[in-house]
Amino acid sequence: MSDTDRAGPQTDGPQSGGSQSGGPLSGLLVADFSRVLAGPYCTMLLADLGADVIKVESPGGDDTRSWMPPVTSDGVSTYFLAINRNKRSVALDLKDGSELAMAKTLARRADVFVHNFRPGGLARYGLDYDSVREQNQSVIYASISGFGSGGGKDLPGYDLMVQAMSGLMSLTGDPDGPPYRAGISAFDVIAGLHATIAILAAINHRNATGEGQHLDVSLMASAMSGMVNQTSAFAAGGVVPYRMGNSHPSLFPYEPLPTGDGDLIVTAGNDAQFRKLCDVIGAPELPDDPRFSDNPGRTANRGELRPLLAEKLTTRSAAEWFDLLIAAGVPCGPINTVDAGVAFAEKIGLEPVITAGSGDRARPSMRHPVTFSATPASYRLAPPELDEHGDDIRAWLGGEPG
Repeated sequence: MSDTDRAGPQTDGPQSGGSQSGGPLSGLLVADFSRVLAGPYCTMLLADLGADVIKVESPGGDDTRSWMPPVTSDGVSTYFLAINRNKRSVALDLKDGSELAMAKTLARRADVFVHNFRPGGLARYGLDYDSVREQNQSVIYASISGFGSGGGKDLPGYDLMVQAMSGLMSLTGDPDGPPYRAGISAFDVIAGLHATIAILAAINHRNATGEGQHLDVSLMASAMSGMVNQTSAFAAGGVVPYRMGNSHPSLFPYEPLPTGDGDLIVTAGNDAQFRKLCDVIGAPELPDDPRFSDNPGRTANRGELRPLLAEKLTTRSAAEWFDLLIAAGVPCGPINTVDAGVAFAEKIGLEPVITAGSGDRARPSMRHPVTFSATPASYRLAPPELDEHGDDIRAWLGGEPG
């Protein structure tokens, strides 16, 4: 396959706004047949780093276009905007023969193919891995599902289901209250990150060998890995973790503690930090108490230690303690709302909000999470309107403008 075949419409066809990125993944063509969160998050990260991502949507569009509220002032779903910048959209009806032919041409030209159809769901269109590989031997084909392609292949892949079935919800909430979901679709995001890592590893392998491969990424497998110490507690120790509210099963203090005007997160994770904490709050005797002299003791005796710390901390405000404890090297922090969290990120120079695209199409967006010293992320295109680039992409794929 020639480089010309691989090049997307932004480099080899009619221009539709934006320009080719000089990022580290520049020249990489990604056929993005995914929707909702895990796949689009993965492909957005690749696009931020210069990949040419063509987002293939059904005629009705990505589900998240209608997931609202919240919406922008012009009525666009903020959910969709969060995970779709730097992409070009084409709407293709895979049940239509001519449009399916275009989808297959895109798959043949792509370096990377990403989808989150239910396992086996693309076989009826001839877009499954084996079919795509027949025409594109070096393709890196990433399948994202809820429960993998084995015994769980028929289960729908919703993050909330995985939070429940993995055990995460059993760990979230007050000990005497009901299980809760996390405040975000945690395993969708983790699976998206795992897919991104896998794609980059497969690119490196292909660069060395010329071989593509099939990547099978599932939310459930990501949950098993992403629950780290909690799943390890069972696998390695035979311990079934349980719901502890904001307490940590292996550390204390590592939770909100009351101050004079509200809670403050205090994370004194080792003996030296605990001694500094006690010195600052005026309880220097506590680290020498045999019950509290090391972390296992503090964790086992948290019921006795917590009120002793709270008694001291309630003498000042959370803001005062934050300044004093951080200055002493004790990790701690206020419990912010999202707006306050963004404001804090701005205060410390992380510049969390960027502008994707330019002119009338510009949209505020959250910065790519990694700062590269030599190959920074770019924000060339705003999240696309449905089929915004359809004419250019169809023409490039050999079809008539729609």
